[in-house]
Amino acid sequence: MNTQEKLEDMIRRKDPRNHGGGEKRIEKQHASGKMTARERLNLLFDEGTFQEYNIFMKHRCTYFGMEKTDTPAEGIVTGYGKIDGREVFAFAHDFTVMGGAMGEMQGLKLKRLQELALAAQVPFIGLNDAGGARIQEGPDSSYGGIFYNNVQASGVIPQISAIMGPCAGGTVYSPALTDFVLMVDKSSRAFITGPRVIKQVTGEDVDFETLGGAATHSQTSGVAHFFCENDTTCIFKIKKLLSYLPSNCNEKPPINDTFDDPARRCEELNFLIPDNPKKAYNIKTIITSIADDHDFFEVQERYATNIVVGFIRMDGYSIGVIANQPQSKAGCIDINASDKAARFIRTCDCFNIPLLSIVDVPGYLPGTDQEWGGIIRHGAKMLYAWSEATVPKIVVAVGKVFGGASPAMCSWELKPDFILSWPTAQRAIMGAEGSVDVLYKKELSALETEEERIALKQKKIDEYNHEFMNPYKAAERGKFEDIIEPAETRRVVISALEIYKNKKVIRVPRKHGNIPL
Repeated sequence: MNTQEKLEDMIRRKDPRNHGGGEKRIEKQHASGKMTARERLNLLFDEGTFQEYNIFMKHRCTYFGMEKTDTPAEGIVTGYGKIDGREVFAFAHDFTVMGGAMGEMQGLKLKRLQELALAAQVPFIGLNDAGGARIQEGPDSSYGGIFYNNVQASGVIPQISAIMGPCAGGTVYSPALTDFVLMVDKSSRAFITGPRVIKQVTGEDVDFETLGGAATHSQTSGVAHFFCENDTTCIFKIKKLLSYLPSNCNEKPPINDTFDDPARRCEELNFLIPDNPKKAYNIKTIITSIADDHDFFEVQERYATNIVVGFIRMDGYSIGVIANQPQSKAGCIDINASDKAARFIRTCDCFNIPLLSIVDVPGYLPGTDQEWGGIIRHGAKMLYAWSEATVPKIVVAVGKVFGGASPAMCSWELKPDFILSWPTAQRAIMGAEGSVDVLYKKELSALETEEERIALKQKKIDEYNHEFMNPYKAAERGKFEDIIEPAETRRVVISALEIYKNKKVIRVPRKHGNIPL
């Protein structure tokens, strides 16, 4: 070949149209409601910015007829580019090439990309659509090395995983080691062992969707942080999620322009908390009210709904919110809520995102299931996460702040930077009725008639409510550092965050702590 012919040959070899599993498999991918790997990456990256890596890589297996099997780009598209002007590395499994299954060279290709992203200190995004390891290649998969790289990058660069098709066996652990997982309705499937194996071992009959679909992992297991209707929605959510995160742990998150006045009053909040403490309301009303442009990007919306976590912006700054939800289990903290909140707190702290705790918590959820399931151990994760966090921490108590659940939402003792309350807050060990039952047990049991007991109990409840069921006793002891008008919450929180935006904490020297996993 002459020089011109060599150039034309290279262009032909690199042409994306020559990669993938062929038109029939691409049509099958589309028929199942899924985009191809390159279509997904084209939608993810800013137009014209994606630079592909290792397009020529192929397997070297000679078993089971593999020497005759072509695997364009080795069944995975890898590279880097820009998303909203920011550098990002990403990969997408190509399901049209051997179902995206991993062999030796695909694993090497993926590990190389992880190492490049970590060296460049930029986010890493994985679009997973693969059936597991290639059986034909025996022990030559690279899952362990990929997991190792996930852990090395953890807390250093944001790692986001979208499961956009099957993700079985060893493939599922890499997404589980990353910061956020997105799944697509009716096309995502994630499980360690499939329905056939489960049937053989346990006798259980279960279909793919029920076992490991997006709905299951969004609502029941908590594996997925985001439930997406289709591929397009999934990629849109990845972009939005990335907008709240810095490129690495040494940077602060991007600041977005906003026309929303930082001093805007939220008048609706003055009338939100019901007079009857047993009546529920939606805590998200507070979150959206104080957020820039009323925009709240919720994380794990369908899982452990008794606690709400997610991202907002305040005066353009990225903020992580943790809030009790009175509409679900009265806002009590249980095992799943503890895990959800602790994980989110630590994720925000990794990436320099200030934390806002909005508190209305009557306590931990009682019951043998909770106690035997380890609520002590799980609840301690929240205490650990708050105590470990060095980002600015602002606490707003709006309702009940009872008992051991108080430090779980970052009480004064866990070193928040500013802890304040609304006039509707109540800080005590327990509610008035339970307190009276304990404090006046002898007096109540000594009375002869039920009418006398009811009258005395109500009198003592009224006295206890008057004395303790308000924020002022706590404020007298410094447990609340201000009591504010609810309508002023946005202004006060933004003011506090402005003061603490350059907060520095000197950590105690140690290898690492030992969170009660």
